[in-house]
Amino acid sequence: MDGSANLKMSKWETINLRKKFVGPSCTLFYKSDPLKIEKALGQYMYDEEGQEYLDCINNVCHVGHCHPAVVEAGSKQMYKLNTNSRFLHDNLVVLAQRLVATMPPELCMVYFVNSGSEANDLALRLARHHTKGSEIIALDRAYHGHVVSLIDVSTYKLNHITDGMHTKPDFVHIAECPDTYRGKYRDTEHPMEEMADLYASSVDDIIAKIQADKKQVCCYIAESMQSCGGQIIYPKDYLKKVFRSVRSAGGVCIADEVQVGFGRVGTHMWSFDAQGSVPDIVTVGKPMGNGHPIAAVFTTREVAASFAACGIEYFNTYGGNPVSCAIGMAVLDVIKSDKLMENALKVGDFLSLKFNELKSKHQLIGNIRGVGMFWGLDLVKDRATRQPATQEAAYIVNRAKEEHILLSRDGPDDNVIKFKPPMCFSLANAETLVKHLDLLMTEIAEGKAAPGDENQVPSNGNSFVHDEPVHKKLKTNGVSNTELNLWTEPSIN
Repeated sequence: MDGSANLKMSKWETINLRKKFVGPSCTLFYKSDPLKIEKALGQYMYDEEGQEYLDCINNVCHVGHCHPAVVEAGSKQMYKLNTNSRFLHDNLVVLAQRLVATMPPELCMVYFVNSGSEANDLALRLARHHTKGSEIIALDRAYHGHVVSLIDVSTYKLNHITDGMHTKPDFVHIAECPDTYRGKYRDTEHPMEEMADLYASSVDDIIAKIQADKKQVCCYIAESMQSCGGQIIYPKDYLKKVFRSVRSAGGVCIADEVQVGFGRVGTHMWSFDAQGSVPDIVTVGKPMGNGHPIAAVFTTREVAASFAACGIEYFNTYGGNPVSCAIGMAVLDVIKSDKLMENALKVGDFLSLKFNELKSKHQLIGNIRGVGMFWGLDLVKDRATRQPATQEAAYIVNRAKEEHILLSRDGPDDNVIKFKPPMCFSLANAETLVKHLDLLMTEIAEGKAAPGDENQVPSNGNSFVHDEPVHKKLKTNGVSNTELNLWTEPSIN
């Protein structure tokens, strides 16, 4: 077998080679019947047979798959130069200037890296050197990246490690997730105007304990809207109150915009702006390169000066390379030229209306939350008890695939249907999505669906816990493909 770019393999040859050479913990969407995607354009993806799928989950290709302007910018620069970022190059400084112009004026220093994980890891380093503190406060259900320092603060992953080789360090403190529907403080028990104070008090209690133990707060880190934890929109003023408390304790505030930035909320370029808050450090990633690996960290001159005084230089071989920066600038151009923030507002308003119409029709929907191109449908077996409808959510995701619509589910009970597509997702696409959700929920309501045994679907936030022998065993017991797929739908990070 050669390395020809024109190499053509069957789907099953690809699967067999993956099993042979790729680590088994590297998961696939729809593991029992994975999609082989060969091309994509805009908000559509195409498999090896040319079947079209509407992409409702890909928050990486932010301005649309293979956007011509982005592809052209990257390829043109690649023909000229791509090299170590310790050489001067205009692309790096111009992209830095343009990005800083979108931030609050305090956030005027930039570090370019390759991924959201690198960005968040660097953010923690910056915080430590600036505060000289050790204690980190993070949110329950959070996911910030796959490197060791971030697994430490990501209970979304950390809580499900079973071999005992990695546990939460003592210097990490987990605050309540400000989920007013399923969290500690619920909208049925407290008025919404009290929610920010109630959830911020969780952080205040942690700070008090840290100080009683004679330790120093380093930082508070959170997404500006929590994505993997169930598409959580925080109570009004929550971040402002938490930031005030953290700064009063000598810590810094980190806003993770890796999944929720670059205009996804529609009203603002950055989701923290929608909360009326200003962080000390901001991390960005995924959408920044529309699928190309580029990310960044923004901070103040004071924090940057503390880091510069730590005794070592900071060096990232590929962070901010000429090709990555050319692509990053093209993404900014397309967000503006294609009016993607305006589109997010328009589509978001439409989905809000239509999702609430679905809720009026289907008791399965317990809660709708979202803004712009970021929505979650929290599915329940009973609205009074709010018992999670985990199996039903799994059924919808996998039946949607059969209808050529790509959805995913998340949250601590895997019962939240989540929506965060490319920003070019249209009103017509939204109509298609709502129509099919109505169809699939009707199937469930009329008893036509076969959600399967509740005990067979994990409720640990990880949809990829079953290996091949289990699937083979199920097949021999006569389980249908639809039932089998209930376990293995995508859970995008």
